[in-house]
Amino acid sequence: MIGVSNLVFRYLQYIITWCKQRRASSSLTRRILAINLLVLIVPVGGFFFLESYQKRLIESEIESLKVQAEIFAGAVGALATKTSPILGHQIIPIRANIMLHRLTSITNTRVRLYGSNGTLMADTQLFPISRGAVLIDELPPPDSEIGPGRWFVNQINKFLNWIPGQNKLPLYIEANPSNAENFKEVKVALFGEQAAAVRRHEPNGLIISVALPVQHYRQVIGALMVSNNGHKIEQAMRAIRLDILKVFTIALIITILLSLYLAGTIARPINRLAAAAEKVRTGHGRHVYIPDFTSRRDEIGELSRDLRGMTEALWQRMDAIEKFAADVSHEIKNPLTSLRSAVETVARISDIEKQKKLMAIILDDVQRLDRLISDISDASRLDAELSRDVPAPVNLRQLLEALTEIEKDTALNLKLSIYLFLEEETDLIVSASEGRLGQVFLNIINNAISFSPPHTKIIIRAERRIKENGSFIRVSIEDEGPGIPEDKLASIFDRFYTDRSVNAKKDDSILLTHSGLGLSISKQIVEAADGHIWAENCYKNNLISGAIFIVELPAN
Repeated sequence: MIGVSNLVFRYLQYIITWCKQRRASSSLTRRILAINLLVLIVPVGGFFFLESYQKRLIESEIESLKVQAEIFAGAVGALATKTSPILGHQIIPIRANIMLHRLTSITNTRVRLYGSNGTLMADTQLFPISRGAVLIDELPPPDSEIGPGRWFVNQINKFLNWIPGQNKLPLYIEANPSNAENFKEVKVALFGEQAAAVRRHEPNGLIISVALPVQHYRQVIGALMVSNNGHKIEQAMRAIRLDILKVFTIALIITILLSLYLAGTIARPINRLAAAAEKVRTGHGRHVYIPDFTSRRDEIGELSRDLRGMTEALWQRMDAIEKFAADVSHEIKNPLTSLRSAVETVARISDIEKQKKLMAIILDDVQRLDRLISDISDASRLDAELSRDVPAPVNLRQLLEALTEIEKDTALNLKLSIYLFLEEETDLIVSASEGRLGQVFLNIINNAISFSPPHTKIIIRAERRIKENGSFIRVSIEDEGPGIPEDKLASIFDRFYTDRSVNAKKDDSILLTHSGLGLSISKQIVEAADGHIWAENCYKNNLISGAIFIVELPAN
C-alpha cells in the first residue's frame, strides 16, 4: 500500500512538472484534464452518499440482535426463574448468568440482564467465577514506521473507517456499577416494550443495543439488553469505500494518461501549426514549411490542409497583386507615351488641320486613360466588394430582357440585331448579386457588339439544364464576328488582354475606350457566384463564323 501511494505521488509530481513545461499547450492540456476529471466526481460523490447503505446495515444488525434477544429472554424467563409466595416470580442470577454465557459463547454478543428494580444481575462480559469486572479491549497495533508514507496510509485508513453521521450519535459510557438508568432502552423494556439504540464509542466505533422485557407468565420480571459493536458494519463500509477508492485510483490514472495523450494529439499539432502561421506572418521569405497533418483525417487534418491552402492562396494573391501593378504600369504608359508625343508635336506645327488631328488623338488618349483608370479602380475594389455582397435570388429572365432593351439602341445605330431566346415556362433564377451579374452580361454584350460587323446579329439564349451535381442555368451570347484564335480562348480572360483584328471597327468609341479588364472582371464575378465562364468559336463550313461566350450558374 505504501509503495503504491509513493508511486502515485511521484507520478502526479511528474505530470505537474510536465504540464508546467508545456508553454503553448498547457492551457489546453489543463482544460482537457479538468473536463475529463469532472467525470470522476460521480464515483467520488459515492463516498458521501453511503448513509442509506449504512442505515440498512444498522437496521439489519438490529433485527439480528432482536432475534437473539427474544431467544435469550425466553430462555431466561422459562429456565432461570423461581416463584416465591411472598415476592412472586424472580430471576435466579447464577443460573441466568451461566445460561447467558453458554448462549453467547458462539454469537460473541454482550448480554446484560437487569432485574425488575433496574439492578444489573448478569453480564456476559464478566466471567461468572470472577468477583470483579474483567474488560477486554483490543489495542491498536504499534506504528512500525514514521514518515510521510505512514501518515498517508493513516489518513487513508481514517477515511476508509469513517462512518458518516457518527458524530451525531450519543456517546456510549461504560458505567460501573451499571443499572437500568444508564440505558434508556432498558428502561423502556422494563415497561414491557422493545427498544433499540445506536451509540458511538471512541475506541470501538459503533455500539448497537436492543433491549427486551423478560417475562414469566406475562409478568415482566426483568430486562435483557443485547449489544454488539459495529465491526461488521465498519468492515462493510470499509470494503465498499476501498472498492470505490480502487476504481477511482485506476480511473484517475487512466483518465490522466488518456487526457495527456489526447492533449498531445490535439495541442502539439495545433502548437506546430500556430508556430508556422507566426513564421508566415513575421517572416520575410516564402520558405516556411506548414506541417502536413492531412493523413489524420480529422479536424486538425482539415485545419492543416486549409492553413496550407490559405498560405498558398496568400502567396498567389500577392503574386497577382504584383503582376497587376506591373500590368497597370505598362497599360498606363502606352496612352501616356502617345499623349506626350502628341502634345510635343502639336506645339511644333502650325498647320491647323494637323493640330486638330493631334488634338483628337490627345482627346482619345485622355478618354482611354479615364476609362482605364476607372476599370483599374473597379478591378482593385472587386474582391472586397464581392466579399461584402450578400447573394440573393436573381431572375435572369427579367435581367436579360432589361439588358437587351438597353443595348438594342446601340446595336441599331451600328446596324446590328439582337435576339433574345428564353426557355419558356422555366424558372431562370440563380443566387448572386444582381448588379454584378448585370455587369457581367453587359460586358459580354458590349464585347460582342464591338466585334460584330454591320448587318449581323447577336443571339442571347438562356435555358435550364441538369447535371450530376444539380441543375444550373446556362446563358450563351453568340456573335458573327471574326471569332477568337484557338490558342487565345483562355487568355482573353486575363487582365489587360486585347487582340482586336483588322476587321474590328477601330473608329468606334467602344474600341477606343477598351481597357482589357471587362472579361477579367466578369470571370471574377461569375466564379464568386460558384459559376463558370468560357468562350468558344462557332464554325460554318469548317470556318470560324463567330464567337460564343457561355456562363453557367447554379440554379436557385
